[in-house]
Amino acid sequence: MALITVEQDGKQLRTTSSFFRGDNTNFYPNETSFDQENIVSDYIVKGWMPTTPFVTKETPIAAFGSCFAKNISNYLHERGFNVLTKSENGAYVTQMGEGMVNTFAIRQQFEWAWLGKTPSVDLWHGYSAEAFGYDESVRQDTKKIFDQVDVFVITLGLSEIWYDEPTGEVFWRAVPLKDYDPTRHKFRVSSVAENLENLRAIHRLIRTHRPDASIIFTVSPIPLQATFRDVSCLSANAVSKSILRVAIDELYRELHHDDPKLFYFPSYEVVMYLFNNAWTVDRRHVKPRVLRFNMEIFERYFCESELDDAALLEAFRDTLRIDIVSGTDAARSRRRALADAKQDAADKHDSPPIQRR
Repeated sequence: MALITVEQDGKQLRTTSSFFRGDNTNFYPNETSFDQENIVSDYIVKGWMPTTPFVTKETPIAAFGSCFAKNISNYLHERGFNVLTKSENGAYVTQMGEGMVNTFAIRQQFEWAWLGKTPSVDLWHGYSAEAFGYDESVRQDTKKIFDQVDVFVITLGLSEIWYDEPTGEVFWRAVPLKDYDPTRHKFRVSSVAENLENLRAIHRLIRTHRPDASIIFTVSPIPLQATFRDVSCLSANAVSKSILRVAIDELYRELHHDDPKLFYFPSYEVVMYLFNNAWTVDRRHVKPRVLRFNMEIFERYFCESELDDAALLEAFRDTLRIDIVSGTDAARSRRRALADAKQDAADKHDSPPIQRR
């Protein structure tokens, strides 16, 4: 078998020449890759970022969708950027901007704001299951924001949905317990095709009403807290995220050639694949330094700021050092806990029997 030589991270690799490799061959990073100066540009964001940053401190931004959207809007707001969904208004994309966890809910906001389309049943509820309703003044606040936005950052959370069977309309999240009707309220996993069509509809609406706005889709790395499927939550979460990621990728491949202002930001991949100890103890929330590095990537490539390649590389290496240390600390804690448990078991085994009278 003939072999050819290819290069990765400055090293010559021997591999088979039996198959045509095309015009692009981008390797998966190995441990050596993490020491390279091109780790961020070539292994994390390649192919997804704009050629030059375009978000200024004056650019109107809206960031909403799933819970991870709050991290994006908080970071940009703290850095002095013009995040309209952090302003004082009654819009639900402000009040519940991190609570619209599926593409159906996000599409509803655009159709409500710009088309005046209102669901026929009560679908929108707050964290305590309070009804939000379809107040016209709130719609106008939402429309006002959307009419001004130059950059939409839309974060997708999950593809499991609760819906009203007679109408087919989808809830923001789940059904309030006090309203639950088993004859009409159903649960299912939405398909790639459904989510893709929702993204197409969102894209069409933005291009109709804000033709020059930039659209940045991203997937939240925050996993399901629980699944309503009769399978493990770990596997259900993998499916849920995969459906969303595939839908975005299909949209991007379909439209990006003709729409250079459509982007994908790999926040999901940064958390899932770069670090070994990215999660807090609940294994659902991202550790602050990993979260910050994610946002620093966004700032470096999308925003006009003083953050350059050298600073971003140092941020990555700093985050990686913390990741390694936290992993070592966690391992020590687990070993101590195991040793304590063994000692407790030994003490109980060696203790004298209780004397009964």
